Amino acid sequence: MSNYQSAIAAVRAIKEKAGSSWDAINPESVARMRVQNKFKTGLEIAQYTADIMRRDMDAYDADSSKYTQSLGCWHGFVGQQKMISIKKHFGGNTDRRYLYLSGWMVAALRSEFGPLPDQSMHEKTTVADLVRELYTFLRQADARELGDLFRALDAASSESEKAAIQDQIDNHVTHVVPIIADIDAGFGNAEATYLMAKQMIEAGACALQIENQVADEKQCGHQDGKVTVPHADFHAKIRALRHAFLELGIDNGIIVARTDSEGAGLTKEIAVVKEPGDQGDQYNSYLDVEEIDVADMAEGDVCFNRNGKLVRPKRLPSGLYQFRPGTGEARCVFDSVEAIKAGADLIWIETATPNVADITAMMTEVRKEIPNAKLVYNNSPSFNWTLNFRQQAYDAMVEAGEDVSEYVRDDLMNVEYDNSELAKRADDKIRSFQADTAREAGIFHHLITLPTYHTTALSVDNLAKEYFGDAAMLGYVEGVQRKEIRQGIACVKHQNMSGSDIGDDHKEYFAGENALKAAGEKNTSNQFN
Repeated sequence: MSNYQSAIAAVRAIKEKAGSSWDAINPESVARMRVQNKFKTGLEIAQYTADIMRRDMDAYDADSSKYTQSLGCWHGFVGQQKMISIKKHFGGNTDRRYLYLSGWMVAALRSEFGPLPDQSMHEKTTVADLVRELYTFLRQADARELGDLFRALDAASSESEKAAIQDQIDNHVTHVVPIIADIDAGFGNAEATYLMAKQMIEAGACALQIENQVADEKQCGHQDGKVTVPHADFHAKIRALRHAFLELGIDNGIIVARTDSEGAGLTKEIAVVKEPGDQGDQYNSYLDVEEIDVADMAEGDVCFNRNGKLVRPKRLPSGLYQFRPGTGEARCVFDSVEAIKAGADLIWIETATPNVADITAMMTEVRKEIPNAKLVYNNSPSFNWTLNFRQQAYDAMVEAGEDVSEYVRDDLMNVEYDNSELAKRADDKIRSFQADTAREAGIFHHLITLPTYHTTALSVDNLAKEYFGDAAMLGYVEGVQRKEIRQGIACVKHQNMSGSDIGDDHKEYFAGENALKAAGEKNTSNQFN
């Protein structure tokens, strides 16, 4: 018996026990609603998606070509459309394709304070609210797709046609996929981190990404002024995340530990050292210090003993201490190894440029101690990908002794180069970047943090230019609606996407032939059938 038929039988048995007052309840209608609502709680989603991610991590360990990808979201509709599009373009499945929830986009687009920089100034509950919203939209995508199948089942004229549709219903692939959710630096101390993590997990998040910056000085990973914390502080927050997962029964929840040390030259604390060579001692070893005599200590100086000598770390007017220049990559390696030892499942190294060799060099060092260490990498819009890869192609040509006289390295963004051999080589390397780093640098997951922020701005700019210009209404019709129709974009029927047809189904379940439905002859959406 199919899943759908089993659901009908189960509801029919319940109805028979209830007696005559339930005569108007149609078991088939209830069964359809049950099938359309596969996930009842956020914790069910968290467990389901954690299982997916763990399977994908194992598959990647066996074959590095099986890396995973995601795109950042700032609204439930955005996430829904991504997954609908993925199912449409990739054989009806969502394999190894996730969603990313960016703290940057939450700050810039979802705070009641208005647009904010990525500095953890937005409301703590906003991230969990967005996780919940994303899954609400993904679940509605399931209900909408299954609703179309149920209507097709009702209209089927032959048993073979019904059987084929029944098979699609029973083997329906959900739009619900893992979300990697950004918890910034934890929004406070370890207890605050734990409480916020619980909210996010209860909303459905199976993977939480936390960074090693000071919570009250947090900066975007691609801006200056980043301040890191000693490992003991960061690891307490990693353990807080693990306790939250375990308390809620998601025993295989995923923790992504991010290090911003490559671009972070500052620390707020000198780490506690319990014995020579320990974690704190290693952290302090990267500080920029000068050896002094006790007599040279000024009022208020902070000094400590290093290998029997008194040293004074260089302190800025802000009260912060600075690391020695050129230690960023070594600190990233140290941070990554220690985070995995502290219980993180994946690491994230924020870099200044997208360079396969640089990322591989750091991960090679990490993997000397943690052979199966896996990286989440930010394919960030903060990088000028075109310029970076054209410069890399230029340098490779110089190293190979090729003639580069027609190019000016400092002007490689020039549109005149767009069809050049150098630009072609650069684009080929951009195209293979994810596969190359998955193979060579242990990158399990590639994400773009802010893609829909930029695509929205670009599409609105194009529409405004055309619609308010000479094209007028043709600007919308030619630039948007006609393309939606030609590409089979589901939301061209926006009433259907908003849940109107699902609502009509429910009205019929509840009121039978008395239902007042929206999808009649005068519904203008019929023009798109």
